[in-house]
Amino acid sequence: AIDARVTEAALDNIAGAVVLDATSPGWGAAHAGTNLVVLSNLLHLISAAEARTLITEAAGALAPGGTFVIYGPFKRGGKLTSDGDSAFHASLVGQDPEAGYKDDFDTLDMLSDAGFEIAHVVEMPANNLAIVATRA
Repeated sequence: AIDARVTEAALDNIAGAVVLDATSPGWGAAHAGTNLVVLSNLLHLISAAEARTLITEAAGALAPGGTFVIYGPFKRGGKLTSDGDSAFHASLVGQDPEAGYKDDFDTLDMLSDAGFEIAHVVEMPANNLAIVATRA
């Protein structure tokens, strides 16, 4: 679907979709010089260690000044914000004890540790956040 939209828009400054395992070490170097990485609805499906790897690799992929956007559900200050979030988080942890909602502050710390500067944290519909960070 991404490739179809890029083709339809006839833009020459957007690369096509790339299939990769975002939790696998090494992908950042293979995509070095990228201006934008967008991650949507993945952090809650992976472990904290995989999230840290993903964030570190995104830093390696981005050119200086590049932007990293993370979108999805998060705990807020260690707390889930709705009954629906509590139920979904419990179901994720029930399937994989390493998965589940990440804390917003822990995620911000991971971004900082990877060399990102936080530009914006935006409240989104359905209790989601968009965290926008730039590579220093």
